[in-house]
Amino acid sequence: MNSTAITSRIAAAPISWGVCEVPGWGHQLDAERVLGEMSELGVVATEFGPAGFLPAEPGPRAEVLARHGLRAIGGFFPVILHDPEKDPMEAVAHELDAYEAAGATIMVLAAETGAAGYDQRHVLDDEGWALFGRNLDRIVAAAAERGITVVVHPHVGTMVESPEDVQRLLAGTTAKVCLDTGHLLIGGTDPRQLVREHASRIGHTHLKDVRADFAERVQNGELTYTEAVKDGMYVPLGQGDVGIREIVLGLLAAGYDGWFTMEQDTILEAEPADAGPVTDVRASIAYLKSLENETVS
Repeated sequence: MNSTAITSRIAAAPISWGVCEVPGWGHQLDAERVLGEMSELGVVATEFGPAGFLPAEPGPRAEVLARHGLRAIGGFFPVILHDPEKDPMEAVAHELDAYEAAGATIMVLAAETGAAGYDQRHVLDDEGWALFGRNLDRIVAAAAERGITVVVHPHVGTMVESPEDVQRLLAGTTAKVCLDTGHLLIGGTDPRQLVREHASRIGHTHLKDVRADFAERVQNGELTYTEAVKDGMYVPLGQGDVGIREIVLGLLAAGYDGWFTMEQDTILEAEPADAGPVTDVRASIAYLKSLENETVS
């Protein structure tokens, strides 16, 4: 990819349309509507979304994306890495088959806790981190053999959430990181600082913009993550407190050549009576394109 381009690297994820793996998250739009709206916006690639959103079998999954003119990136894949009773490779191996069939190259691995949802904080002990690292190394190696890069996603309510978790991931493993600007900020890490200090470890982006006042209320336990999403924590890119401009321009200056994935968590109460989530996605695309104009002015 062109290391200075933005428009040709704008991707999307179904969660921006409210499609999520969490039980009871909200109304789930069908794939035809979501993928169709992505195409209409000029988005060139998408993440897969949760199980059940696209066909499970590799061939049909690839066909659906191709019919909408969308390239497959890969996507968010929660897996338990710290439990000695569970072998994560059993779940990962089947998913890698689907990635290969669709031509996807990025597996966004989230360190699942085993609990439903993202409203609880979990902490690993030294033994848990050691097992986490061994399992992660196995997955990274298995994926690399198929030309797929594994990136670890710091995420609220997973085993990698806090600044201490992120630093331990960076120091104790060689895995690439998914720069999820929203989850990092909500978990207490400044994503701008991560770009400044560890740009070479960033293998993928999830661009979110959030209101810092809501993020603080999640950190101090006043709101659960889900409540904050419902109440408006996420806003279109450029309208929140994350510092999207500094992050994107910093990534470009550092030579980042991956996707700029719009991945704004959204919860729908019902089928939208108006245009729905696509309105915010359109505003985010316009903002990203304005940043590209800065790089060529």
